[in-house]
Amino acid sequence: MPAPTWANAVNHFRRLLSNRRLRSIVTSSSTNRPEKADHARTRSGVQRASARLQSPGECGRAERDRTISSSAANKFSVDFERGQEAYRSKDSLELLRSLVVLKLCSYDFLVDNNKEIMDLSKKILGQKVFDQFMKMTFYGQFVAGEDHISIKPLIQKNQAFGVGSVLDYSVEEDISQNEAHQKEMDSFISAAGNESIGKDYREKNYEAGKQLGDSQDEVIGACTYFHADEAKCDQHMETFMKCIKSSSESSMNGFSAIKMTALGRPQLLLQFSEVLVKWQRFFTFLASQQGRDGMEALEQKLELTQLQELTIRLGTKADFQDCLSGKKGESTGCIDILDWMSLIDDRVRIPDLLFVPNVKLGELEPLLKNFTAEDENQLKRTLQRLDVLAKCALENGVRLMVDAEQTYFQPAISKLTLDLQRIYNREKPIVFNTYQCYLKEAYKNITMDIELSKKEGWCFAAKLVRGAYMYQERERAKELQYEDPINPDYESTSRMYHRCLRYVLDEIALNRKANVMVASHNEDTIKHTLIRMNELGLLPTENKVFFGQLLGMCDQISFPLGQAGFSVYKYVPYGPVSEVMPYLSRRAQENRGFMKGAQKERELLWKELKRRLLSGDLLYRPVY
Repeated sequence: MPAPTWANAVNHFRRLLSNRRLRSIVTSSSTNRPEKADHARTRSGVQRASARLQSPGECGRAERDRTISSSAANKFSVDFERGQEAYRSKDSLELLRSLVVLKLCSYDFLVDNNKEIMDLSKKILGQKVFDQFMKMTFYGQFVAGEDHISIKPLIQKNQAFGVGSVLDYSVEEDISQNEAHQKEMDSFISAAGNESIGKDYREKNYEAGKQLGDSQDEVIGACTYFHADEAKCDQHMETFMKCIKSSSESSMNGFSAIKMTALGRPQLLLQFSEVLVKWQRFFTFLASQQGRDGMEALEQKLELTQLQELTIRLGTKADFQDCLSGKKGESTGCIDILDWMSLIDDRVRIPDLLFVPNVKLGELEPLLKNFTAEDENQLKRTLQRLDVLAKCALENGVRLMVDAEQTYFQPAISKLTLDLQRIYNREKPIVFNTYQCYLKEAYKNITMDIELSKKEGWCFAAKLVRGAYMYQERERAKELQYEDPINPDYESTSRMYHRCLRYVLDEIALNRKANVMVASHNEDTIKHTLIRMNELGLLPTENKVFFGQLLGMCDQISFPLGQAGFSVYKYVPYGPVSEVMPYLSRRAQENRGFMKGAQKERELLWKELKRRLLSGDLLYRPVY
């Protein structure tokens, strides 16, 4: 067919499919949505998506191109029961190792005493034999290799079978309680007192003190970097840069993971988190004084006139109206939580405006009274290190994933990550933030950040996890007598995860700018994601939705997804055997619940081993 005629036919075909697709989306979006607010949001979003499909320009063309495969998108599915296909990348010895290691990790005694057992084994076997034993068992199962050269074969093999990599140089400090406490206290600058507004679980949660050192098992579980000077932070930055470059050399479109506590003093992050929490809680207090208590965070508004009157009664002459000139509050007469939190960005210029009530004294006190000029300088240096890493990632075609940490560090970590996203996510997602859905406030946090990205015009990018610090967080809450920040059970955490995930997927369907990594070992969550992608017409080839699992776990999920054309990644740690032991210990503790419930994975492994034995394929070697 001549080119012009063929082009006309294709355009006509696209228009027909567009109309059909919109009708199918409207139908499917009215199901499987228990939350009324989410349901209404999806329906209004479909109407806006329809308008975009009719408009000219590159965005419109991309939308129309996507509709060509809409009928196929409504049918894609993945079978997680086929062990033969899932384990095509593994030889029989690897399957046997996986079966043995996963079974051993299901025993509480071994997990609870893993450090003592490894220390004893090292003494009996000697360092050299112990290292070799670990490479044949636990290290070989969960760690890719000792350096960026030795990990390449595994990365290339996984990529040949459809699975990418998130590289993480997993050398962690294994220190005692006293060492952790001493290192932090050596550079201790007292945090703000805990008598300000909101003297409840949140401010106790961010309280500085010897609890930051925690206990031996908590230090390992937290994977917090303790260091006494800026030079150590610079060394960590150099390590992360090597990891980014290794990711670029080993695979295309890869990820590299970093931890914020490696780039800034943990005590500083703790103090800045307290500042952010106090300021946010002051907004909630002021909203309640204006009769807006109990509303969703994004629905709460402060009328500037009433705000000015109230703050004068509280004892300050700060001019909020003058400070907010140029923001939307100037034209609407109201500000929301996003405008309020943005005032923190001007903290150096407007310190006199940032006050919070001190309940004990019955008066206002400066929010930053314990946040010194040196603290500000250290915070700037932390952001500068992040900037260097983001530039390195951009130049090397790698996406940067900022890991989540404990709740008392997380507000500062999220704030600095958002500052980075504001710069580097303008054109496409480069920096990914991590949201822990076992937290009761996960939905509020993710909805606020999505709205901020839309307001400022950058690409939202997130990794959703259930969370890794549950035992530590609960013990801390009990010790300091504040409300447990964790959802009460696994089922409520799963509901929170799915609620956050639906919100992000809806946002991706509406504007095609956001990205999300569904980092989960839960098969039901993966299936839930596939169903929702089907409903919204999100195709695997668009590379907007990624899936992630840990190396050595859930191959029966990762590889079928990759072979079906989805963007799936393994979290690939590497480092010397002796220095990665704390990582292995931490992973064993974090994933004990999953390991005990990994019966299906062990059954599939055993079934595939028996099939190879009976069919004469026991010496099978993957070809790629």
